[in-house]
Amino acid sequence: MEPQNISTVTEFQLLGFQDLLEWQTLLFSIFLFIYFLTVTVNVVIIVVVGQDQRLHSPTYMVLKHLSFLEIWYTSTIVPLLLSNLLSRGQSISFPAYMAQLYFFVFFGATECFLLAMMAYDRYLAICSPLHYTFLMSPEMCSKLVATSWLPGFSTGFLPSLMISKLDFCGPNQINHFFCDLPPLMELSCSRIYITEMVIFILSIAVLCICFFLTLVSYVFIVSSLLRIPSASGRMKTFATCGSHLLVVTIYYGSMISMYVFPNTHLSPEINKIISVFYTVVTPLLNPVIYSLRNKDFKVAVKKVVASKCGICGVRMKEILFIS
Repeated sequence: MEPQNISTVTEFQLLGFQDLLEWQTLLFSIFLFIYFLTVTVNVVIIVVVGQDQRLHSPTYMVLKHLSFLEIWYTSTIVPLLLSNLLSRGQSISFPAYMAQLYFFVFFGATECFLLAMMAYDRYLAICSPLHYTFLMSPEMCSKLVATSWLPGFSTGFLPSLMISKLDFCGPNQINHFFCDLPPLMELSCSRIYITEMVIFILSIAVLCICFFLTLVSYVFIVSSLLRIPSASGRMKTFATCGSHLLVVTIYYGSMISMYVFPNTHLSPEINKIISVFYTVVTPLLNPVIYSLRNKDFKVAVKKVVASKCGICGVRMKEILFIS
């Protein structure tokens, strides 16, 4: 018997939010606004932390790296989403799909490590303030940041490599708005058990372990806050830590529900909404919660703005005087 010819899929069509055709314009406007705001806020954080010497501390160094990460993380997802909303169905080649998939896993894993590091930084600052300078020195902070980026950089290789070796014989329509793992594997005509197990183990190793370490840090922080004698000081710190923990829970919770405990019984539309939280919403919430609500950062923003406005004013006077 002659072997049967199998046609190989070379490109996929991302359906996006085609079930909401009447809402396409509104969704485009909302996602474009969120994307613009996310990039702008994170750029402001990077510039202000770089300009103000008082913010050259380990805490703000990590925030600077987180802001830099969020710009690239959201830029990996949202531009394709916006293009999909305009074209009402975006075709993407297999190599381009794999490229976005790799960078999504890379930046997502790195964010998990950075969030765990930030929780550890807050734990040291609140629970061991006398040892904080020694335990979180600039050299140690640089090593921890590098430890966050390097594993994230390598995490994306294995699933991308394994998926690139799968066969796809059709259909080629993916009911999602970005190049994600589960909907792509559903279209494969190869055996995907080993690939699923590798992704499951990686998800546990990155998501669950980082989330556990973050929660442990906040448990110690809360127990330390309960010993603060001042009720007002205790409530203020509780509010700050509570907002941090809320954003972390949204990010990890939505990611874990998609990759560790996948909701196969849920509709693709519900899964898209869950995905929006960790691809679009948290990159905006993180800088707002961690930086813009911080008093020292607000003072630094005013100082940098005043300095830039003063320089512009002097230059305008010089131009007017010369003319």
